[in-house]
Amino acid sequence: MMLRLKHIITTFCLACLLCFVANGQSRQDRFEAIENQKAAYITKQLRLTPAEAQQFFPLYNQYTKEIRAIKTQKSRGNERSQGSSNSFRPGNDAISFDAKEVEIKKNYRSRFADVIGQSRASQFFSVEQEFIELLYRELKGRNHKN
Repeated sequence: MMLRLKHIITTFCLACLLCFVANGQSRQDRFEAIENQKAAYITKQLRLTPAEAQQFFPLYNQYTKEIRAIKTQKSRGNERSQGSSNSFRPGNDAISFDAKEVEIKKNYRSRFADVIGQSRASQFFSVEQEFIELLYRELKGRNHKN
């Protein structure tokens, strides 16, 4: 129970910090601040040692770059297909993009495991999703206040 309370308090503090950091900054500055907070969140949740973090984050940055590229290709494919009368285009199959994303995740889970062990490498994807959900809740809360 105490560990759960500690997790909730930590999450709340991170959300408040994100809110504070994001106010009054340019889009790029906000993106960098969020990425820094994400790195801190991942480090804390996976209990990375400084040596592990030093090896993990270059891999993580490569992983993020590849995932973003796939998601960008997928969204561009969806934009193009929505504007045409024929919504299916063989090169823009959403399932093929999802399959590529899964392959990237499998590849990086293996590479992460070499640095932080299999258990934490598998846990990484849940931790990453938790952080994204935290950001969505923060944004949703902010939008309700405005």
